[in-house]
Amino acid sequence: MFDIGFAELLIIGVVALFVIGPERLPEAIRTASIWLSRIRRGFNEIKQEVQQELHNDSVMQELRKAGEGLKKDTESIGSDLKNAAESLAPPGNNPASAAKPGSDTAQKKPE
Repeated sequence: MFDIGFAELLIIGVVALFVIGPERLPEAIRTASIWLSRIRRGFNEIKQEVQQELHNDSVMQELRKAGEGLKKDTESIGSDLKNAAESLAPPGNNPASAAKPGSDTAQKKPE
């Protein structure tokens, strides 16, 4: 993490022994190790959350792509069915051009 070798740790330990003193040094080391473990745990939690969010984003993108593909497929199937129905219908009986109930052409009676 900081690229500290054994020699640097030894120098830090000797300086800490002179500054803090032999009576309070073990307690200071315990406190420092507790804080270091809390910091590491916090960084690991943040890293895990970021990885989870990235995974969720990739899954959502895949779902959107699949949804768009399904929408295109259903539209093409619908147009194919419409074309097939139009090709099977008799020429004079076009359901799309038939009068709707309630329109003026449907209410007129031949005289």
